[in-house]
Amino acid sequence: MKGLAIRNQRAFASGALFLAFAIFFFVEALTYPAGTAAKMGPGYFPRLLAMVLATIGLVVIFGALSPTAEREVLRKWDFKGLAWVTGSVVLFGALLFPLGLIGALFVLIMVSSRASPEFTWTGALANAAVLIVLCLAVFVYGLGLQLPVWPSFLN
Repeated sequence: MKGLAIRNQRAFASGALFLAFAIFFFVEALTYPAGTAAKMGPGYFPRLLAMVLATIGLVVIFGALSPTAEREVLRKWDFKGLAWVTGSVVLFGALLFPLGLIGALFVLIMVSSRASPEFTWTGALANAAVLIVLCLAVFVYGLGLQLPVWPSFLN
């Protein structure tokens, strides 16, 4: 099997993580009824999303095995960056109802931006402004989700 050497270890590990998450979520979605495309059940969208995620994972894995793939070794895990991103998601969940979507998203984006070595305050603020507007447009106004937009003390 000379032709199936892992040339890009980083891409291979990323693809394997995509595939592992896809399998996990697909198996979990099997506990919910799928329904049909015309009348979707609670398991329909998670299964579909898991299949898309698995496809992306397989494409990335096969790209890492390609003889034309750039050679790249897997470096050590960035646990500090992982902690910033994970902490920002936990903060978002804890702050959504007291601060509303705008405040919780602002905190999420500012805290998770600290995970990047290229962090700048101006970049994070610009990113926050754009993402807050997009999230409001899509989730609150487009989909009509009942989320608190403003902090609860302003009501």
